[in-house]
Amino acid sequence: MPHIPFFDPERTYEENFTQGPFGAFADGKVFQEVGEPRYTVFGQAVYLPFGIPAGPLLNGKYVKAALDKGFDVPIYKTVRTRKYASAPWPNVLAVQVAEKDLTFAMAEQGLAANHLFAEPLAITNSFGVPSFEPDFWQPDMAEASRYAKQGQFVIGSFQGTTNPQGDIDEYIQDFVLAAKLVKETGVKVLEANLSCPNEGTNHLLCYDVKRSKAVIAAIKNEIGETPLVIKIGYFGDGDQLRLFVTEVGSMIQGISAINTIPARILDEQGKPALPGPGRERSGVCGVPVKWAGLDMTRKLFALRQQSGLSFTIIGVGGVTYPHDYREYR
Repeated sequence: MPHIPFFDPERTYEENFTQGPFGAFADGKVFQEVGEPRYTVFGQAVYLPFGIPAGPLLNGKYVKAALDKGFDVPIYKTVRTRKYASAPWPNVLAVQVAEKDLTFAMAEQGLAANHLFAEPLAITNSFGVPSFEPDFWQPDMAEASRYAKQGQFVIGSFQGTTNPQGDIDEYIQDFVLAAKLVKETGVKVLEANLSCPNEGTNHLLCYDVKRSKAVIAAIKNEIGETPLVIKIGYFGDGDQLRLFVTEVGSMIQGISAINTIPARILDEQGKPALPGPGRERSGVCGVPVKWAGLDMTRKLFALRQQSGLSFTIIGVGGVTYPHDYREYR
């Protein structure tokens, strides 16, 4: 492994949650900014419009560590309205991508995965979006938000949970309740995870324009003027993305893209590398998906220009070195 990561893939989700963060995030060193913040994001002054997406920042300890290291816009891990268990260990594996960029054909064919982490880093992560109860995460998120110093703020990520009955109205109202609970913590901005599976399908919610619009409208009706970011996956179909932006672009204040590229994850024998049902496919992130994040950033920028909308674009994917940040900017 190139260095000690702040989330240790050789430990379970629960061990990381209670014992982490690790590595540089646990060294006690605090980065001190000087002068005044130069940028404004969602009405908040920041030194640098740079953060860590919802995923590895499991709780307030991780968010505070990120703030201490100068990540001015960290996103608290996606939460739910109820306790939701993590998928079993292993949750993070190194994936072997033969080419610089991971194509969808390569993802469909399957990628070999193991514990041999190396740079340029490419991993898959499979957690199932676990969450503790609001009784835990509400005060924890609130404390992390208050910890932000001048030029920093915390975004709270959330999602709805499907139900066994397939009740769509109940699913939407669960999104609304999650948004309400997150807003109560005092975070400055909310992020709705629409890159999670849609009710009754294997597709992402963001690919269902009609239902995404209904979810967003219900959330905005609840949170009012609080800025709302929606997290979406990669859209290969330009017309589909244009329709999506046309339908929801005026309702939201930001779009975060991408999440990951889903792929078949296999061990050295060509069998599923992640144990348990429904885990043959898992999202890949890291250096090989940067092309997709950049492509979506360019597409969203063009659509924003063409439509006269004003949503903020949060580019995500493969940001590993300083030049990656500059390329996205």
